[in-house]
Amino acid sequence: MTKLFQWFLQLSRPNKRVFSVLVDIIMLFIACWSAVALSLGTYKGILDSYWIICLLAPVCAIPVMIPMGLYRAVIRYVGYRAIWTVVRAVSIGVVVWGITLALADLFVLLPYSSVIIFWMAALVMVGGTRILGRWMFRQYTPVGRSYKNRHACRALIYGAGAAGQQMATALLISPEVSPVGFLDDDRSVYGSEIAGLRVYGIGDIEDLIRRYDVDTVLMAIRSLSTKRRREIIRKLEQYPVEVKVMPPLGDLAKGQIQLNDMANVDVVDLLGRDSVKPDGALLERCIKGKSVLVTGAGGSIGSELCRQILQQKPALLILFELSEYALYVIEKELSESISANQLDVLVYPMLGTVQDQKHLEDIMRKYSVETVYHAAAYKHVPLVEHNIVSGIRNNLFGTIKTAEAAIATGVKNFVLISSDKAVRPTNIMGATKRMAEMSLQAISHREASAGNKVCFSMVRFGNVLGSSGSVIPLFRQQIARGGPVTVTHEKMTRYFMTIPEAASLVIQAGAMGHTGDVFLLDMGESVKIVDLAKEMIVLAGYSVRDEAYPEGEIEIVFSGLRPGEKLYEELLIGGNAQGTDHPMILRSSEAFLEWPEMNAELVEMEALLHSGDYLQISEKLKKLVSGYEPSTGIEDYLYNGTAGVSSLDIIRH
Repeated sequence: MTKLFQWFLQLSRPNKRVFSVLVDIIMLFIACWSAVALSLGTYKGILDSYWIICLLAPVCAIPVMIPMGLYRAVIRYVGYRAIWTVVRAVSIGVVVWGITLALADLFVLLPYSSVIIFWMAALVMVGGTRILGRWMFRQYTPVGRSYKNRHACRALIYGAGAAGQQMATALLISPEVSPVGFLDDDRSVYGSEIAGLRVYGIGDIEDLIRRYDVDTVLMAIRSLSTKRRREIIRKLEQYPVEVKVMPPLGDLAKGQIQLNDMANVDVVDLLGRDSVKPDGALLERCIKGKSVLVTGAGGSIGSELCRQILQQKPALLILFELSEYALYVIEKELSESISANQLDVLVYPMLGTVQDQKHLEDIMRKYSVETVYHAAAYKHVPLVEHNIVSGIRNNLFGTIKTAEAAIATGVKNFVLISSDKAVRPTNIMGATKRMAEMSLQAISHREASAGNKVCFSMVRFGNVLGSSGSVIPLFRQQIARGGPVTVTHEKMTRYFMTIPEAASLVIQAGAMGHTGDVFLLDMGESVKIVDLAKEMIVLAGYSVRDEAYPEGEIEIVFSGLRPGEKLYEELLIGGNAQGTDHPMILRSSEAFLEWPEMNAELVEMEALLHSGDYLQISEKLKKLVSGYEPSTGIEDYLYNGTAGVSSLDIIRH
């Protein structure tokens, strides 16, 4: 029987259908023969006298069963719906058989009870072959003992609910994955069998790993809070298994899943937070039906701002970007989204630099821009350290020129995307972002005093997960190469937020602003970077090599702080943050210089940039930016007079 089953599994799909039809012909013939024999009370001479009646059974029933889809159902997935199809098809087939006998005057040879007996026997035999096939399939697949690839990964499915059952069913045909059982938190289902697999508790995982050589746990729970997902993943981290998540429901529905279809648990599942429902009124206040411009539209934050702005249905969306390729990518994506969702939004891609005020004014005036989201900035700390003049010109003076262009063209709302690195900075990037904030505060106060109604606001937040220059993509690459994973310092901490959450909160904060406001986004708890690296290694299915575990697979190496880096980031300069109507957004009152004094300092800064006196530039930043203390490395770097040369030259040295 086992060899026959294995032979059947190796057949092509059309041949399996032909084989099923042949089996049903035999079963129907036997069922009819049994029905005649039982109704007559004897088995002797049945085939001699009633062979035509027995032969008519499959002849009448099979043409009915084929169009009813009886041979489209996959045996391994046979369930109540397939059995109901068997009942309907067999019942109609028996009726057709009975009518045929009546028309051929063959009923005179049989008692009427033979029809009922044949119907019952046919149901048992036709339905029974399918149930038997499903049983045999399940019997040989749970631990991959039969036709499955001996090298298929052995997997436990976490979650015995509907999603877990659907995943188990789909995995039964995968040559790469052999599900061996379920894990679930519900004690009431422990020991039961679902989809042919037994349900275990999390406490059984160590024994299951040893017994079945389990190397993967598949998460199959659709609706979980971030906190609960984090708890489950961290429970599993202590075991030598790789944790993966279920693929999209569409792939499950197709019933064909490969190991590559299942993604590793992303670090976002550990660092992310349960989302707070956005305020729809705040999201659309400065966008819906308006002309909106986003600078730095091709960057990580800028591009996500564009996606979310598009959802709020502006009249126009102007994408302003320095990089031609980045502009091409985001414009193409948004155009496809507009077409797919039939949105009545015009998108205009514009190449340019925020240091060109005249070009900005021309664009803002031409398209009657009402709202500006200023995301354009150089953000990579070491690169800005090596390119001080470019960093200051772009981050500081680019912001001022964009703001002045907005004032000159009657823009109503201007939102600056700032950074937590602006708080007591140790690097040029952070100092330039704080200077940009201070300049915007001075300009907003100047314009308010003159009766100008343009509303300037700044939104300050920390690192976003997966952004360009983020440590997370770097760790992924290093882990994929087999390590080592480089962490700058064992005590370094950072705040993290997902890009979509950050963009949504930026839009909402900008809509709440009174001119000159500095908003802080609630970044949650800070994360130790070394702990992040360890968790990413474990989630990728590897072990950490250290003094306690020298047999580990991937080592973490401490490379030391780079120029301008600090061990931890802050969001607040003083201690005077106030709540707002949104639970994730705070308002801060930050000190700034009045515009005449600030403008005089900016004129001096511009002169220093022209002269290339980097030491004086550093001193000027120290004077203006509260708490700015360059790292020792950057001080030496400034005194040696090498700042401002290209990053390529720095790399060569």
